[in-house]
Parts: sequence; C-alpha cells; structure tokens
Amino acid sequence: MPFYSRLGNVPHKRHTQFRKPDGGLYAEELFGEEGFSGVCSLLYHQYPPTRVSRIERHSAVCREEWSQETHRHHHVRTKDIASGGDPIEGRELLFYNSDCAMSVVRPTEQMEYFYRNSQGDELLFIHEGKGALETTFGLLPYGEGDYLVIPRGTTWRVIPEGDTPQRMLVVEAFGGAIQPPKRYRNEFGQLLEHSPYCERDLRAPLELPLHEERGEFEVRVKVNDEVMRYFFDFHPLDVVGWDGYLYPYAFNISDFEPITGRVHQPPPVHQTFEGPNFVVCSFCPRKLDYHPLSIPVPYNHSNIDSDELIYYVSGNFGSRRGIDVSSFTLHPRGIPHGPHPGTVEKSLGADRTDELAVMVDTFRPLKLAAAAESLDDANYPYSWLD
Repeated sequence: MPFYSRLGNVPHKRHTQFRKPDGGLYAEELFGEEGFSGVCSLLYHQYPPTRVSRIERHSAVCREEWSQETHRHHHVRTKDIASGGDPIEGRELLFYNSDCAMSVVRPTEQMEYFYRNSQGDELLFIHEGKGALETTFGLLPYGEGDYLVIPRGTTWRVIPEGDTPQRMLVVEAFGGAIQPPKRYRNEFGQLLEHSPYCERDLRAPLELPLHEERGEFEVRVKVNDEVMRYFFDFHPLDVVGWDGYLYPYAFNISDFEPITGRVHQPPPVHQTFEGPNFVVCSFCPRKLDYHPLSIPVPYNHSNIDSDELIYYVSGNFGSRRGIDVSSFTLHPRGIPHGPHPGTVEKSLGADRTDELAVMVDTFRPLKLAAAAESLDDANYPYSWLD
C-alpha cells in the first residue's frame, strides 16, 4: 500500500509490552511481504495466532485444462452461469497460467468458515451485489463496481447483505502483489498528480469489531496448491489494533479518472493495478477523442507479447458486436484483433462512450480451464468477416 493506516489500539512503540486490561500481554504479529524487506503491518491479537487446536487436509487445488487444438480468439459467455456455493467454493475457474487465475462466482451461500490465501493476492471485482468483507484488519463494506484488493495471508470472509444477488470476477495473483502501478507512485509511495486516482479514492477498513468469542472456528488456508483446515478455539479475527502499510482496501471503478486525448489512447492509459507479469485495466465511461478526424474505436493491433482478456461489465463496447454483459473475450498473442466490421464508421463523430469493462493483460500465455469449453462461442474468430 502507498500510505500508512492505523485502526484500533496499538502501543506507543513497536515490539514493546502491550498489556490487556487483566494484565496479560497481547500477541504481536508482523504481517509482511518479502521477508522483512517489503511492506508490512503490525497486528495485536488477544490470543497468539499460532494457537491452533486441530489441522486437517481439505483438498488439492485442481486446474483442469481445456486443451486447444487451434490457436484462436475466444468469446466466453458467463451471464447465465449457474449460481450457487459460497464466494470460495462456488468459483468457476476459466483462465489461468503460472502467474494468475481468473474465475467468476455467483454465490448464494454464506461462508461458514474463514479463508486465507497464503500463496497469492486476490482481487475481487464486485459486478453485482453488496455486503462487507470481514477481515483481520476490520470490516470493509463493498458495493457494485468495487475492486477489493486482499493481500496474501489475510484471513477473511464475505458477508453478503441480505438476499442481494452477488456476481464477482476474481483475479488471483501468484508470486507477487497486486498494487497501483509503479509509474503512478513517487519514491515514497505517494500517488502522483498524473495518476488516474489518488489515496482519497482508496478505502481502508474503518471499523474493527472486538471479537472475544470462544469455541471452534475454522480457517481454510490455501498454500502450495493445497487447502488445509485449521481449527482454533478462539475467533480468528481477534485483533484489537494494527498499523502499517499492508492491508485490504477497496477502490470503486467509478472513481477511476479516464485519460483521454485528441486521438485514440492505447490501453495502458486505463491501467489500474499491476501484478506479477500481468496488469489490470478499467475501461470506464469517458469523453472520446476530439481531433476532427479522430477514429474513436481502437485500431487493429497485434498482441505480440501478451494475452488480452476483457470482462464486459455494462454499457455498449463500441468496437465489438454480439458481446453480452458478463462475457469474456480472449485475444491471445501472435494474431491481430481490432474493431468489428462497421464499428469504425459507426463510431465517427461520437463524443463519449458508456462502456464499462475490466481487462487483464498477461505476459505469459493463458490456458483455458475445462469449464470454459461449454461457454465458448466457437464462431467468434470469424466475427470479423463482413
């Protein structure tokens, strides 16, 4: 994170005695990345976080590939994907490689356990629904259009609000953090004036409920492509205070300030986050190019070094035909893509667009998961024919 935050009670000096009302000591935990060299926070627990009462193996992480006989573009429709499960167990994996994985989920069940992904950061994009992300760092309310950035190792669960339908896009990162792009930050981590968002747009947890419950609580820990069940005799969100630079936060896509120009701007101007060998971009409603001879839709381009995955949220994506809400298009490396026939002429003279989409560009090839096969539009590669 680019700025310092603090919530709850913490001692005046780090690594010093911090006592409970009954005279006992709170348990201090350093929560950090890259050993002792990266960003970190200090958390103060009522019970030692090492106090586990039982451990069981839950399952192995299974990524079944849909092997491709032809190298081609894909259109994967998920609008009518089955709802069910909770925000973890209900996920449908669709695309992945050694750096990241993309899933969708339409959960209908509550999480009766807590979750900790210890092998990757997670980015949840809330397409539909509202509720709260309950974490060791406190409560983080969410609503439609929110990105929820969850550092690896955070213990959390999703609490949907009432019977609100939920739909989420999940981006899981391996081997590195999901964070604001380096070119948006100065040497101190502050977001720069030319950044399309600033610290005021980032929402950290603001409420840290006191959990003193005892009993048996389950935390499912994902690590080394295995999921373990850890059981504790105290509530796992027993933190009374924390401070530092590493914590979950929310950013709403509507707070992204699009960068525009006289002629069409390339996708990097829409970059919102960077991850290990991938970037996340937000295509938001915006004013279009204002040169008198401008062509508002993207020009044809070849992905020589990256795979381009776009998730369509709402509005009318001007360069595409026949793409529905909640669809993905995958344009893999090595072959060009661009506007569909007729869309260039149709766009001339337009002064704004209402499109809303999330793009993930990866710099290693993406594999398609088995679940993508039944959702794939096999005719999409030929949709550029007149």
